[in-house]
Amino acid sequence: MNILVCISSVPDTTSPINFNDNKFDTNGITFIINPYDEFCLTKAIFIKEKSGANITVLNVGENTNDSILRKALAIGADKAIRINQKSENSKTVAECIYNYCNTNSFDLIFCGRESIDYNGGKVPGFVASKLNIPFINSCVGLEITNQIIECKREIDNGHEICEATLPALIAGQKGLVEEKDLRIPSMRGIMTARTKPLEVIDDNINNDEKITILDYSKPEKKSDCRLINEDEVEKLVDLLSNEAKVI
Repeated sequence: MNILVCISSVPDTTSPINFNDNKFDTNGITFIINPYDEFCLTKAIFIKEKSGANITVLNVGENTNDSILRKALAIGADKAIRINQKSENSKTVAECIYNYCNTNSFDLIFCGRESIDYNGGKVPGFVASKLNIPFINSCVGLEITNQIIECKREIDNGHEICEATLPALIAGQKGLVEEKDLRIPSMRGIMTARTKPLEVIDDNINNDEKITILDYSKPEKKSDCRLINEDEVEKLVDLLSNEAKVI
């Protein structure tokens, strides 16, 4: 079985977020594998350990992303591909992934449900639609029997069990594996990763319908919290009514 895991590079949530000249300021930012993608990568490794699958990790981005690909190789992926294209928007990323998948055969494709920076959640659906293969979103459980996959996906107020035939695309999230199961690169894995292939591909996609980000802005700062004593109910009601204007 050939498995493709699409991974993206995102800022660590503990990093300070700032903008400079209407551009995201990367100074002082630590970049990590998108957590949803890491759940997918770990699940792929579980499948590999059980059935001997081959895992390729794919990233669309510039050479600053090579470190996360090396980490993926150290965790257990067999091969890494970086498509040398600036990941400006979901459409560009999806087009690059589709072009690669269209010339390489995969039984199972994993994407994180969304990236934690833009939270668009568009790429998995775009890719599955262009490849015309089954798509299971918000997947929190996966079992494979022959060429049939049984998936458990999160829906409003519950879960849904569905089946699909391979090839298929899975958009995973926490629950596909648990946080305690995420792999940490070992020294042996880090050394082995140096011998594994990391291939860089140029993809000159058609940008006639290029999506451009016009502006960035930070959310408004939250107002200070005010505490009201439990015996000052009338004051609380007055503040909620006349100041906060929520009642």
